[in-house]
Amino acid sequence: MAGAIIEKMSTKKLVLFVFFILLFQIFSILVGALISPSPTTAISYLATKCINFHRTRAWLMPWGSNRCQQVHSFDDPLAKTLDANDIVFAVHVPLPNTEMSPWFQYMLAVLQFDIAFKMINQIEDDVVITIDARLAYRDDMASEWTTKFHSVEQRPLRCTFAVSKTYENEGRFYHCDPIPFMELGSVAHKYFLMNLRLPVNDTMNVGIGEIKDIHVVGIHQNGGFTKVWISMKTVFSPWISVATVWYWYRIRLLARPPVLLEKVIFALGLSMAFLDMPVEWLSMGFEWTWMLLFEDAQQGALYSVLFCFWIIFCGEHLMDQCQRNLLSAYWWQVGLVVFGSCVLLIFDLSERGIRLSNPFYSVFFSYLKPHITFIIVAGISVCLYFFSLCRMVHCVFRTISGKMQQLPTMPETRRLRYKGIIFRFKFLMLATLTCAALTIIFFILNQVSEGHWHWGDYTLQVHSAFLTGIYGMWNLYVFTIIFLYAPSHKHNRKKSGDTQHTGSQETQLTCGEQGPTEVYRITGKVAEE
Repeated sequence: MAGAIIEKMSTKKLVLFVFFILLFQIFSILVGALISPSPTTAISYLATKCINFHRTRAWLMPWGSNRCQQVHSFDDPLAKTLDANDIVFAVHVPLPNTEMSPWFQYMLAVLQFDIAFKMINQIEDDVVITIDARLAYRDDMASEWTTKFHSVEQRPLRCTFAVSKTYENEGRFYHCDPIPFMELGSVAHKYFLMNLRLPVNDTMNVGIGEIKDIHVVGIHQNGGFTKVWISMKTVFSPWISVATVWYWYRIRLLARPPVLLEKVIFALGLSMAFLDMPVEWLSMGFEWTWMLLFEDAQQGALYSVLFCFWIIFCGEHLMDQCQRNLLSAYWWQVGLVVFGSCVLLIFDLSERGIRLSNPFYSVFFSYLKPHITFIIVAGISVCLYFFSLCRMVHCVFRTISGKMQQLPTMPETRRLRYKGIIFRFKFLMLATLTCAALTIIFFILNQVSEGHWHWGDYTLQVHSAFLTGIYGMWNLYVFTIIFLYAPSHKHNRKKSGDTQHTGSQETQLTCGEQGPTEVYRITGKVAEE
């Protein structure tokens, strides 16, 4: 067998290849930093207090020719004659003279309450606020509103009062935590209307204090960022797909069946191609509210295969050859990945799956609180996996170091060849650790940064650069794995029968049989000398 491309490529060509990969990586970062706007936009809407004397289900508009009868403050004389159940908080999205667009991809809503302190009406501990929420849409200003969703939801109201609770401090406002309230997976209409009620009776919405106003913060993806993101996926999708097909074509040209490592590399290419599918183009013309769930499935598939690849990649260069090429040899590591992925999938289905029919639902505020169990179980699985991975990486480098002690006894030509092979293998292992470390570092910088930096006359969008840079980095990483570990046909085999055994061909590789790479063979305890 000719070996993998990484073993047959000269140092000069390998350096040139790495140089071009770095250029593409820098380009991915600069696209987000210089071309793309910020990933999301947050707009605060002050809910209009509408009067609904008859308590009908008619839609109440906060402004326009058909605006509702309003009360500007609950301290007005008119407001003092009203019952709390007569008030409807109306919010129109977006602001006047603007409209929503499918390029926004999704829409989130967060509630912020302005609650004044009163000695006779204080916020109780562990109080829960009940909200009767309705959402409607229309596509032009003359049409009637079409009801889309209706639900009665409960959210915990967590507020603190910075000063002492005395009569002198009445009228000061509590500091209340924002309340995540809605997640809409598609923005297929131009205008949205929310009508919110806080129904009050003997047991409902008691002890929530004196609410003065409700602010609704609408968050959506920027259309400019969406165009940049879809454009990147459109570029990477055919690139990774063609590379994956080319890789499998090279594997099929071999006279032996594919081994486990080659299969998992092929699966890695397929999972990245699946993630790169630019299905967002189609969502522009359809109301696909499941797009957020589909994107989670795309990312989950890639992470699962990537974690399995790391374990198998290390294990296949560590174990005896008689134990290689068996998925069952990694049953507990792969089992952890599958189990953790299933747990997170169930969690995602219980959250975003239910939101397909009720965007106001949140598993974090349900009575059963299954998210705590899901997160703990998934966290334990991840910790056990990475502990096992770090141990295997350490063992691989230790095994390679032991093999390098045998190099002085080898002929000079063979010794130089093995030194180059081991160097390239270590280089790829370090590249993997570098990608993982950069992902963590970029994530931390993204959390602590202000969102953009100024550099001369240019404004660098840090958040966009993080997203496009990480996305480009993992695409380039998968492409590097596919390309460098593809079989090299630089030198044709003179006699294919010299390296094959007679008898039945089994899935498990036998001792001394050819593997996908030279380092795959020389790191085994019973590798051929």
